[in-house]
Amino acid sequence: MDKIRITGGKPLQGTISIQGSKNSALPMMAASLLHRGVSVLKGCPAIADVYCMEDILRSLGALTWWEKNTLYLDCSRADGTEVSGDSTGKMRSSVILLGALLARNKKGSMGYPGGCVIGKRPVDQHLYVLRCLGAWVEEKENSLEAEAGCLKGAEIVFGKISVGATEQGILAAVLAEGHTVLRNCAREPEIVWLCRYLRSMGAEIQGEGTHCIRITGVKELKAGNMQIPPDRIVAGTYLCAAAATRGKITISNPPEGELDAFLEVYGKMGGQYNRRSGKLIADGSGTAFPVPFLETDTYPGFPTDLQSPLMAVLTTIPGKSRIRENIFENRFRIAKELNKMGASVAVSGREASIQGGTCLRGCTVRARELRGGAALLVAALAAQGETVIEGCSFIYRGYEHICEDLASLGAQIEEDTGTAFL
Repeated sequence: MDKIRITGGKPLQGTISIQGSKNSALPMMAASLLHRGVSVLKGCPAIADVYCMEDILRSLGALTWWEKNTLYLDCSRADGTEVSGDSTGKMRSSVILLGALLARNKKGSMGYPGGCVIGKRPVDQHLYVLRCLGAWVEEKENSLEAEAGCLKGAEIVFGKISVGATEQGILAAVLAEGHTVLRNCAREPEIVWLCRYLRSMGAEIQGEGTHCIRITGVKELKAGNMQIPPDRIVAGTYLCAAAATRGKITISNPPEGELDAFLEVYGKMGGQYNRRSGKLIADGSGTAFPVPFLETDTYPGFPTDLQSPLMAVLTTIPGKSRIRENIFENRFRIAKELNKMGASVAVSGREASIQGGTCLRGCTVRARELRGGAALLVAALAAQGETVIEGCSFIYRGYEHICEDLASLGAQIEEDTGTAFL
């Protein structure tokens, strides 16, 4: 099931519910290792990355099972310390398990983390924070190895804001001796949700959502039990799809306060929206204005994960738009595929210029990473004729039932199995 066929040109209409957040679920799964018992994640997205993390936890000795979208994690006997390179090579965020393994089992080794090829994404800050907490860490050509008889609190200043390194420090510090202060932390919602989850388990954490997080280590944590929040990137992707097709959609469970930077840009393009009774009602029929300049940034700035879907929207709007990518240097790989469809996107270094308003035409294109694949879906929905998207395994890493969701909004879309959702 590695192809999706879309016949575009039809405005999306209807109401949609957003799946649980991938970027929140994965660190919560890692955090569940810190309790020697059963933790529960409700509304967990059934996506490839979650299955990959589940397989890794099982390889460490955990028992896992699902009841609909509730994931149970029994880490009573998760005493393994080695994670194979086959597993870590599939998913970049697997690296955060190193801090959890050190906190729980005093040592850990893993293959070098992989995932989407969208930039260098070095692990130096991950290793830095673990070393500051007292761990011995060795970086080999194809693996990472770490050991710590006793992690101890420290004051740590990250040289660069990093979501993953912030999560790494939090996971390692909650069971460390004494006090830890993490400075220049990422402020993304998934950091906040991870801290809330750990606090519900008995961790002593303050300051999440700011650049300074303070942690007092505790001796043990109790079971975790939390509802995964709706995925802000999935919500933004569906808003882009509606804008590109000039449609009107309602999101029944929008992520509260997490889409502000995106909605500001959406409004500048001519999209209208309002919140009513806990729902987000978005009208993209007036989307007609280019974006002279936009740059991605760490939260609360414009999210890099929505840059590619937004680019797809901008190809449909007459006029010139310009995007600067400040997070991942290879995020513009999607430009070549959009140009195959008739778009006019020129890339120079970290900037892309989009001359919008040309008629997108269906053709065969290939997804090469997660968010770029979602952007191709957005473009295909706006294009005339049929588009075949290959490499859709990337899309399924982050979107639980994207074909069914879009079909429920009126899209003509069909997966490789031949089962049409019309």
